[in-house]
Amino acid sequence: MTSPLTNDRKPNIIAALAGGWVADAASLGLHWLYDSPRILEVGGQSPEFLPPKADNFKGGFGYFAHEGKQSGDISHYGAATGVLTDSLLASEGKLEIRDYQRRFRAYFGPGGQWQGYIDNPTRVTLNNLNTIEQEAIEQAQSTVRAELTDRQRRILVQKVLPYTRRLSGDQLAGPVRKAIDLTYHETEVQEAGVYLAETIDQHLVPESGADDMQLPAVSKLPPLVACYCGSDKLMEITEAAVRVTNHNDEAVAWAKCAARLLDNLFRGETMAEALAAAAAKAPDTEQLSRAAAFDGLDAAGAGDRFGRTCYLHEAMPVIFHILTHASSFAEAVRANIQCGGDSCGRAWIIGPAMAAIHGVSGEHGIPLSWLARVTDSPNILLDIERLIYGR
Repeated sequence: MTSPLTNDRKPNIIAALAGGWVADAASLGLHWLYDSPRILEVGGQSPEFLPPKADNFKGGFGYFAHEGKQSGDISHYGAATGVLTDSLLASEGKLEIRDYQRRFRAYFGPGGQWQGYIDNPTRVTLNNLNTIEQEAIEQAQSTVRAELTDRQRRILVQKVLPYTRRLSGDQLAGPVRKAIDLTYHETEVQEAGVYLAETIDQHLVPESGADDMQLPAVSKLPPLVACYCGSDKLMEITEAAVRVTNHNDEAVAWAKCAARLLDNLFRGETMAEALAAAAAKAPDTEQLSRAAAFDGLDAAGAGDRFGRTCYLHEAMPVIFHILTHASSFAEAVRANIQCGGDSCGRAWIIGPAMAAIHGVSGEHGIPLSWLARVTDSPNILLDIERLIYGR
């Protein structure tokens, strides 16, 4: 971790991060079913951890996106959060944009581990990363001074790309020379290859995200906020991370709102204090105030009023409404599911926020049985502990 948190807050943050995974997995079965009456018909008062089935969407408006997933599996939101978590673990709790971009591309791109729905920010980000790299290659090739054949140029690019995708700066020259020496022993060709690698490296930009203002901008924030909790760099780091997948000013503004909310909760403030501090960062404070002003918890009513889709200007008021009125982790997660729409996306703020306050077990915390129902929960929880306490 890079944050100055004392050890007494770390168990709360571990619970908070676990709460994101649990809330996401609990919501998957009815994710993107927009019809609250149909959700009530299918899931009743306990709609959590339903197996994703197309039949559940019949008779209501929705989009069934999770064919092949099982009860306890995570959504694409959780998968993306896992990618950022892995990058933070590999970088000792620091955000390293190039490492994050590389892991994101490797995980969601061709040949990657992810099998499932690909959202618009992910799809466009993958395309952008390819375009950025191709433009960097063209820039490097157009300025290389060595006399090279077309064949040598093609081979040199093939030689250097594996290294520009995972190394940067002074790390490049040595490995690139060795790789080129396997085929070309001439110093001039090797130096041309090093020049290509370094020039490509210089033209790879950190803002690779889609011009998109949907929930993927904020859903990955919990592990990042945990690592920078209490830091005066949190807002700067939040913006840098968000622009990797969502290069949009409104998305960044809402992300800063969400990051402030989680940061204050992670540091031990009350829900009311954290919501007030976060609202001050929001691009639309009036909608958040209206969401909190409901007379009691009415997630379906909040969805009717503010919207249920993936857009942040709809999702954040619903999130604020549920966090204002829910009294337990389970109540908040169930209300989020019963609201309908993009419940998995909202879960990544609602779950960590409620778990930061209420912890694990007891009347208000994450039910232990829910923790056990998350697919691969032992490894997920181990990574969370490693992130917070270190190796």
